[in-house]
Amino acid sequence: MVFRFTFGLFILVVFALGVAWVLWKLLKRSYDPARLAFRWILTVGLLVGGYFLIDHMASGDSPLEKAFGVFTGMFLAMVLVVLWGPSVLGRFGELIGNLYTGGGTPPDPVPLYSVAESRRKQGRYREAIWEIQGQLATFPSDVIGQMLIAEIQADNLNDLTGAQLTIERFCAQPGHGPKNIAFALNSLADWHLKYNRDVEAARAAVQKIIDLVPDSESSMQASQRLARLSDADAMAAIHERKPIHMPAAGGAIGLRSSPAPAQRLEESVEDAAARLVKQLEAHPLDAESREKLAAIYSDHYGRLDLAVDQLEQLIAAPNQLPKELARWLNTVADLQVKHGADYETIQATLQRIIEKFPGLAAERLAQQRIEYLRLELKGNDKNHFVDLGSYEKDLGLKKKPAP
Repeated sequence: MVFRFTFGLFILVVFALGVAWVLWKLLKRSYDPARLAFRWILTVGLLVGGYFLIDHMASGDSPLEKAFGVFTGMFLAMVLVVLWGPSVLGRFGELIGNLYTGGGTPPDPVPLYSVAESRRKQGRYREAIWEIQGQLATFPSDVIGQMLIAEIQADNLNDLTGAQLTIERFCAQPGHGPKNIAFALNSLADWHLKYNRDVEAARAAVQKIIDLVPDSESSMQASQRLARLSDADAMAAIHERKPIHMPAAGGAIGLRSSPAPAQRLEESVEDAAARLVKQLEAHPLDAESREKLAAIYSDHYGRLDLAVDQLEQLIAAPNQLPKELARWLNTVADLQVKHGADYETIQATLQRIIEKFPGLAAERLAQQRIEYLRLELKGNDKNHFVDLGSYEKDLGLKKKPAP
């Protein structure tokens, strides 16, 4: 008897705690907790009061009391429907709607910078930074917010030192990917060149990409840019007006029997090749210079082997972009077609694209080119010219045809 009482009391307590937990969860999710709590209290009062009232009337001997008890129960039921009907129907409709909308889970919170952008457009730059810092207090590692502060400091407040400090703090935060770090440091390099024309500071910012994220595509792209920043005088000349030197024409222009020889201002092919070789000795990963040198070897010197060797060095370099690798291999195939290589050699080059990029667009394009390769080689054959002989000048002005 004691065991049954204890077990029943335990079940009752567990049930009561379960009901209390469910009610507490519902109360926390409610948009109007006070109103929900009032409906609960009113419902309990109606159920308890209605139960004793109807039980008392139903136990009476008079038919009128029994009929009044029935009407009282119907009235209490209508009151409960009015209290809980909209909530129950709304919840049921929400469940049905979730089948089409994917659920009512709210989206993840994100930082909002619309107020900061508005302050910036109004010229209130300090207030814009304060607004961004307020968002960063909740989202301390957000990339957009930190870069926006650095941009305002550099572009609007002329505080390049503060922008550099913001970028350095950003790069010191853990969890940022190589592309975000490269974007931040490249932006800093752009600001050094734009506002201070400080090539050395820009080089230091780009070099930091290689130091922080080595052996990545970002570091390879940084190496390419570092090669472009090698000549401080050339970079500084970009932002300066270059004087245009006009050669002296001399006198008696109209009395000359022949025009004066034009001065050659362009760089010769030999000088360009020497300059590119020197550039590649200092910066072996300079893809642009190596491509230009390959074009000179192919077009001017007719050396297919040297041109292909330059492109093969680019292909063999680590961490190159896939689209660049495919383009260089296609360039090798173009040079082989141009210089009359056989079908098997060109096919092997295109087959390398298929093996390197399975399932990508480059593979499909290489496969299509192999299918039409024989037609491409046939169209590349040298045209046969017919020697029609030599004729005298001013043939159309002669009265009689020349013998």
